[in-house]
Amino acid sequence: MSGKQIRVLGATVIFTALTLAVMFLTSPRGRALDRNDEDNSPSLAQVVALDECDPATFNAALGPDFCKNVALGAATKFADLFAKVAKGTPDPGWDFEPDALHISKGTTLVVVDQGGEPHTFTEVAQFGGGFIGPLNGGENISKGTTLVVVDQGGEPHTFTEVAQFGGGFIGPLNGGENTVPECAGGFSNVAVAKTRILQGSQLLIPGLSKGKHLFQCCIHPWMRTEVQVK
Repeated sequence: MSGKQIRVLGATVIFTALTLAVMFLTSPRGRALDRNDEDNSPSLAQVVALDECDPATFNAALGPDFCKNVALGAATKFADLFAKVAKGTPDPGWDFEPDALHISKGTTLVVVDQGGEPHTFTEVAQFGGGFIGPLNGGENISKGTTLVVVDQGGEPHTFTEVAQFGGGFIGPLNGGENTVPECAGGFSNVAVAKTRILQGSQLLIPGLSKGKHLFQCCIHPWMRTEVQVK
């Protein structure tokens, strides 16, 4: 069983216990629920945040105890996480499970961080980049640095400066993502900070309206979930 599967299983156990506790506390005199009580009890749906941060390299770069992952041999080193993003292949170990969820109106989302580092679970109008540039697929350099662009492929390309990322002239190949407005400012933005979840913590999201809701991590923007409320 992989580390990811173990954490999903652990989160499921915690979620089940939480659900049973809510059902017990909301039942008359704490007795066993009959059918009518069950129909009136709060409804919960779980989303689990996962990652595979390597404690040694993440903590060396970001400070002691930043990554609290139990690696089990499947961890990703700090530099490798950025390298994978730069190649256009973000690490799939950083994930929200499930990727899509259908719930009834009135259901409360319970978002549990079973990974090793902080994440956000931020509702956005449309999916896009987070507030850490290199994790959006870009790189930062110092002023005066010369970019050396080498074509190691087998066909022509362009390397064109643009005011903002957008599509090229071949529609099916369009890509590139800017920071979405909901993630702008990072944790200095109170709205973003309120959606932060730390390792082992949970975030409750009640009262979602009917329709489609998009949620992503503003740190690792490929962590995404679509919630349909009926």
